[in-house]
Amino acid sequence: MSGHSKWHNIQGRKNAQDAKRGKIFQKISRELFMAARTGGSDPNNNPSLRLVMDKARAANMPKDNIKRALDKAEGGDTTQYDEVQYEGYGPAGIGVLVEALTDNKNRTSSDVRVAVTRHGGTMASAGAVSYMFDRKGYFVIEREGLDVDEDQMLEAVMEAGADDLQSSDDQFEIFTDPKDFSTVRDSLEEQGFHFSTAELTMVPQNTVAIPADKVETFQNMIDALEDNDDVQNVYTSAEWPDEPDED
Repeated sequence: MSGHSKWHNIQGRKNAQDAKRGKIFQKISRELFMAARTGGSDPNNNPSLRLVMDKARAANMPKDNIKRALDKAEGGDTTQYDEVQYEGYGPAGIGVLVEALTDNKNRTSSDVRVAVTRHGGTMASAGAVSYMFDRKGYFVIEREGLDVDEDQMLEAVMEAGADDLQSSDDQFEIFTDPKDFSTVRDSLEEQGFHFSTAELTMVPQNTVAIPADKVETFQNMIDALEDNDDVQNVYTSAEWPDEPDED
């Protein structure tokens, strides 16, 4: 178990702001639809659906939105979405992974390529970047209002069977093997903890500092990718500069 890491900064950049809530809900709805159509609409019998529903709850997605997505799947909608992964590089060889759910792979491939290359990046072949990342279960517990110190949280996390705890002033971040995601989630929930994030994610094995003169351009690349309706997740190996302190 370790202390605070740069992943907090990286993850903070990935999390959408309130202005993007509608788009987030739209993307999660697509995941709910696919999971329910593939394995049924009962999360107790469909682990993939339960995972997406955890993600929906962590994002404070309204129950009506969730119900509409499940009703759409149960209603026999035949829309077919394909899971596609794109790989590329930003400045200084920063790895970029893009996960998409699309009903038109040609359109999505073109849009992703434009977003990357227009902002100074390059596309890469399959496997060229993904090996730099590890799939992990990831949970965030906000510290505000939580009467638990780091030692107590470490004990809870170890009891749950997680791999790593990283802490900052405002939150605890917990990482686990993907196969242990459900077990760790259930154990921590039984201990009374609530998550602001609960998902499977890709964690870079090493990070690369963004050159100072490329930070804005790289952020614009990420924004352009995340703004695409077909793009579900964007992961990078970027080490973002610290936010300046406010007076």
